[in-house]
Amino acid sequence: MPQKPRQSRFSGSDAASDAISETTHPTPVTAQLCFTLYSSSLTMTKAFKPLLNELGLTYPQYVVLLALGDAGRPLSVSALGEQLFLDSGTLTPLLKRMESAGLITRRRSTADERLVELSLTETGHDTCRRAREIPAVLGPATGCSARELSELVSALQDVRSALTRHLDAVAGD
Repeated sequence: MPQKPRQSRFSGSDAASDAISETTHPTPVTAQLCFTLYSSSLTMTKAFKPLLNELGLTYPQYVVLLALGDAGRPLSVSALGEQLFLDSGTLTPLLKRMESAGLITRRRSTADERLVELSLTETGHDTCRRAREIPAVLGPATGCSARELSELVSALQDVRSALTRHLDAVAGD
């Protein structure tokens, strides 16, 4: 009995083929979503760099600072990692540097000593307040209105969620 050929992941369904015409007409790298996201991220981080340098922060430290400021309460390392899509191997050295700089404190939870809780220090709160001004400085440089930026962020969050669901489904194969 002849075997049915297995469908390639790259051929997809008709809907997927319609959505991604790259299957029949290869798209130049500069027109691909992955490259556009990658190069846009590099450019955005480059634009942030001089403003972050004034605060003595790297971009990862900036997002940690804002996440802790947004929480308004101590966060565990694991909760912070989930929120920022960072693993503990990436976070731990970053958090140690932030603690040494006097921006955060790390303490074992009294409720569950397996958890390390993170809090902003007074210096951390002050730096966070100043760091929150950066988007207002760079927003106009994007050439987008506040509404357009909000819509873009929402669309990219949807893309990330869809890709996460895809990865979860593929991992379950």
